Amino acid sequence: MPDEQEQLFAAVDALLEAAAQDALPGPEERKRLREAAGLSQEQVAHALSVRRETVTGWESGRTDPRPPKRAAYARLLSALAERHPAPAPAPKVAPRPPVPAPQAAPAPDEAAPRPADATPPPRPAERPGPRAGEPAPPCSGPAPGPAPAPRDAAPHPAVPWRGGRPGAWPPAAVPRPGTTPPATRAVTAPEPVPAGDREPQRRAAAGRPGDGRPRAGAGATRPAGRRAAPGAGAPAPATAEAGARFAHGPLAVLDGEGNAYCLGGLVLDCPARDIPSLVEWALTEAALGAPRLHRNGKDADPLVVLTEAAAVRLGLPAELADRRGLRLPDDHPVVRQVTRAKWRLTRRGFGPWARIYRPAEEGRRRCVQLAVLPWGALDARAWGAAAGLHPAELADVLGSYATRVITPRGSTAVSGLELMTALRPPTRAVWDETAAAWVPAPNPGALAEPVDPAPPEAPDEHPVVAGLYPRGHRRTPEEVLDEEAYDWIRDPESLDDTECARPYAVGIDVNMAFAAAANRLTVGLGAPVHVKAPVFDARTPGCWLVDLSAVELDPRLPSPFTPHGGRPEGPAWYATPTVAYAVELGHRVRPAEAYLRPENGPYLDAWYTRLRDAYLATMERLGVRAGMPEPEFLAAMEALARHKTVDPGQAAVLSAIKSTVKGGIGKLRERPQGAGYRPGERWPALDRPTWRPDIRAAVISAARVNMHRKMLRLAAVGLFPVAVLSDCAVYLSDGPGPLDFLPRTPEGKPLPGGFRLGVSPGMVKHEGTQDLMWAVRLLDGGHNPARHIKGTDAAAGGE
Repeated sequence: MPDEQEQLFAAVDALLEAAAQDALPGPEERKRLREAAGLSQEQVAHALSVRRETVTGWESGRTDPRPPKRAAYARLLSALAERHPAPAPAPKVAPRPPVPAPQAAPAPDEAAPRPADATPPPRPAERPGPRAGEPAPPCSGPAPGPAPAPRDAAPHPAVPWRGGRPGAWPPAAVPRPGTTPPATRAVTAPEPVPAGDREPQRRAAAGRPGDGRPRAGAGATRPAGRRAAPGAGAPAPATAEAGARFAHGPLAVLDGEGNAYCLGGLVLDCPARDIPSLVEWALTEAALGAPRLHRNGKDADPLVVLTEAAAVRLGLPAELADRRGLRLPDDHPVVRQVTRAKWRLTRRGFGPWARIYRPAEEGRRRCVQLAVLPWGALDARAWGAAAGLHPAELADVLGSYATRVITPRGSTAVSGLELMTALRPPTRAVWDETAAAWVPAPNPGALAEPVDPAPPEAPDEHPVVAGLYPRGHRRTPEEVLDEEAYDWIRDPESLDDTECARPYAVGIDVNMAFAAAANRLTVGLGAPVHVKAPVFDARTPGCWLVDLSAVELDPRLPSPFTPHGGRPEGPAWYATPTVAYAVELGHRVRPAEAYLRPENGPYLDAWYTRLRDAYLATMERLGVRAGMPEPEFLAAMEALARHKTVDPGQAAVLSAIKSTVKGGIGKLRERPQGAGYRPGERWPALDRPTWRPDIRAAVISAARVNMHRKMLRLAAVGLFPVAVLSDCAVYLSDGPGPLDFLPRTPEGKPLPGGFRLGVSPGMVKHEGTQDLMWAVRLLDGGHNPARHIKGTDAAAGGE
């Protein structure tokens, strides 16, 4: 009886507890409050010690928090409701007009002044206007984004993953009213074959006059079931309207006979004989483009890639004479053709990546991107030999990159920067009741406007620095933030007898090290605030003047505080991740001053996720999958290194993805270019919101700290590197592979906190192996073995 009574009492207590639970607003209001405060789901999840998916469930109404999380969540929402009260119900008014399509400026290295006859768009009252004489983008920006997506819409609907690879574009959709559907035919992309056997296959794949292929205007449609090799599909359009406009994928590769090769083996007939006609065709009949990656962003403009034969057919020279300016002269016949047809070029003119546009009409962008292959549009350092592929193969390569990453708009560095903006657009549309119109407003969590850096963050030629020091002044560590990647070698005299008895030098390389460092990294979103004698806070991004020279570390390890690995000699400027690591090592820091960014957030999270998924999908196409046992992973990577020529297309995609990561981070601090530049002058890159050297410094700082943390873990079991270069470390080993020296637990598992073999970003792969004496000779000569462990120059190869 007592047991039964206790059970009843417990049931009643549980019922009373449930009835007394803290009241919560509805799911939609929960999401509204979080977004109004500019908080991400990750931030809320971290504060409440739950997973992000849990917060998603709370905001969708699928689940409700339980004690004790419920009380804390209710407290958060209550505080947010006081700061961001719900708007009063609006009186019934006439229906609002549809949200105008978002417009954006050209690529970061293609900004152009606003035409004189263009009307500037409305700006929200709280945002400052442009500086006097400041150039504005040509495509009317910033303009409002689209209406908010449904509550259950995916944040990045552009890439539905199916079995680890993107889905395919749907069959040809209904063309736009008033346009003629282009003639199409489907071909099967050539299977990868050795280079010596590829020429006959190219002839077989390429269409020729008289081959029975229907020409433009014949009204032919794509035969069902005829597609290229699997895995090159594009994302499903976000809407039915987008499906109609982008039915043929993001891009086309044009040959000299009017064949436009698209994604999935589709070939369109392009009747254009000049550039203006090509632009009109791309914007109407071709149905090219890609849906936006964010609901407040913009759809990707069509990309048309011109082979040498196509360029000559359209009146362009086979070789660009101006190798310094990389553009056609303004009096060239093609440039005059474009001008006479009332099309415009960006300030960079007609070069390898030419952008041709007209001002937007009725919210619709009218821009086309051209890539001219014979002029070097595809840099071999990023794309390998992709420019030499058959047009059908090249369409597969560029289409794979476009669907997994972004439609190229320039170099991979430009694409990396554009991806940041595409995933975190600077503005969003809000309804102005006074004006009864949609107006642009800053998008929470995005980089909304350009800001000047703090003096330590700025490069020497920046106006902020030029105003502080005389010309030619060499700044000291107390005057400049020097967060760069490792380039360190160990003193060969510190090698002990045990290490010298190991016959091999083995290099391991961190996969996508900078992307992994960007994951969950809080960076500044607004302008810096100067603070004297601050208390260090690891949650606040910025740079700190602090003395870390007293931190004691084993001399057989590089210092985590300097790129050269030497011990600091006194006070110096450091990014937040570096100072936080000093605290983690047990050092008490006392900053003398700091430049802090109270407005901050995980700006690069979506960028990391997109590139991580692209990298893993491409590696899977190349035979390397996540979760493989370590011996199988090493064997697959070795096979990939030996047989990259079997699938040169996907190897080119992989190289471009890795180059996008490093180039995008580097582009955050783009330096001035051109012989006419004078130090102290502003340069065009400073006028874009994504010129942020502080974010670049934070990413590199986090990557270097991550590298040192793992090396310190191996040092605890007696393993020390002999060289480190960026994301590659060289260790002496008893055997020729990583498994011969990487430490294990007694259960045979990888050492927790150390380097782990695998394909995911942040894990490591085998970089190369040489013999001990080879490494010692390089160390004695002051050279870095990590640079040459593969048998090539890692820096020259973009590693």
